[in-house]
Amino acid sequence: MAKARKKLSAQAVLNGEVKGLKRLLPFLGPAFIASVAYLDPGNFATNITAGSKYGYLLLWVIAASNLMAVLIQSLSAKLGIATGKNLPEVARENFSRGTSIFLWIQSELVIIATDLAEFIGAALGLYLLFGIPMLPAALITAAGSFAILELQRRGHRTLEAGIAGMVMVVVLAFLFQVIVAKPDAGSVVAGIFTPSFAGTDSVLLAAGILGATVMPHAIYLHSSLTQNRVVGKDDREKRKIFKLELFDIVIAMVIAGAVNMAMVIVSAALFFKNGLVVEDLDIAFQQFRQISGPMTAISFGLGLLIAGLSSSSVGTLSGDVVMQGFINKRINLYLRRAITVFPPLAIIAFGINPTHALVMSQVVLSFGIAFALIPLVMFTANRRIMGGLVNHRVTTAAGWVISALVVALNLFLIVQLFM
Repeated sequence: MAKARKKLSAQAVLNGEVKGLKRLLPFLGPAFIASVAYLDPGNFATNITAGSKYGYLLLWVIAASNLMAVLIQSLSAKLGIATGKNLPEVARENFSRGTSIFLWIQSELVIIATDLAEFIGAALGLYLLFGIPMLPAALITAAGSFAILELQRRGHRTLEAGIAGMVMVVVLAFLFQVIVAKPDAGSVVAGIFTPSFAGTDSVLLAAGILGATVMPHAIYLHSSLTQNRVVGKDDREKRKIFKLELFDIVIAMVIAGAVNMAMVIVSAALFFKNGLVVEDLDIAFQQFRQISGPMTAISFGLGLLIAGLSSSSVGTLSGDVVMQGFINKRINLYLRRAITVFPPLAIIAFGINPTHALVMSQVVLSFGIAFALIPLVMFTANRRIMGGLVNHRVTTAAGWVISALVVALNLFLIVQLFM
């Protein structure tokens, strides 16, 4: 019955029977799940480093990254709405079997790498907050991620509400930190609207922020979340669905961007102002405690824990999408979660530095970006596939420019890392 009511509500919106903000409600949710990928522990490390080294200087990079994210996630959502299929499914239909198998294998490796970062981040949050050693903290994280996956069994609305609630905890944690840090408002505005650098190292860090903008698993997942959520009968209805979904995307991406900016702002106001360069998350936690008190440190650790847990579960959902889409196979979601738990547990058990593991996971992720972005732009620019929702030429051009920029930046960062 609940499912029928949701469909009726969505159809009433499409028929023009619902006005005002209420018409957005049936379409809110998918982008919030996808936005979790933009708040993973890898972003924490990059943003804290940027703020402590260069103050408010690189805030404009996060703003630009967020604009890119809006376009990319909107293309992914539009593909699902137009075709009723997700990106891996469309790829399987349009590429050879060998190509599809290759895309599946690389996407699984990328998801394992991102899951590693998210899992370690959540375990590190438990360690910082409660002093639990990393290995027991990792086991608790595993149990927590299973609990979040249980929400999916209760329906997509329950899962979306759960993930959105976790995102709001992260938002409140960093809002509190910004209030306590008392940043200089003029410097914040200048950092957002005045693009500039301060030497070669700042350019490299900016490239790292931009290069980490696109998460391949978020692209795969977003197309899946919109493919059958509200089904349009014709191009007119599909265009209306997409316009309403755009509100969801903009709201979610603005929130994710604001949190990332808050990380830089807090780091600038507390670390840069005091001449501290902080690159490790555990050191950041200790410095927060020393400079502004235990509540700021606790809010930081809580944000890291919640972001790691929520993004880890999203990674598992993405793994299910790519297997089903690329090779038309599916395994139990809980079995998948159990399998993906082993790599981070092994890394933690061997005592590898968590921040170093986060950096290496980003390198693996970099290899997979082109294989998600390029097919996405190709398919959304194809009228045979998209019908009336095919990209405008300007949109396609912007998509290719962003794809080329992000892929080039990631290759550049990989070269720099190994040099």
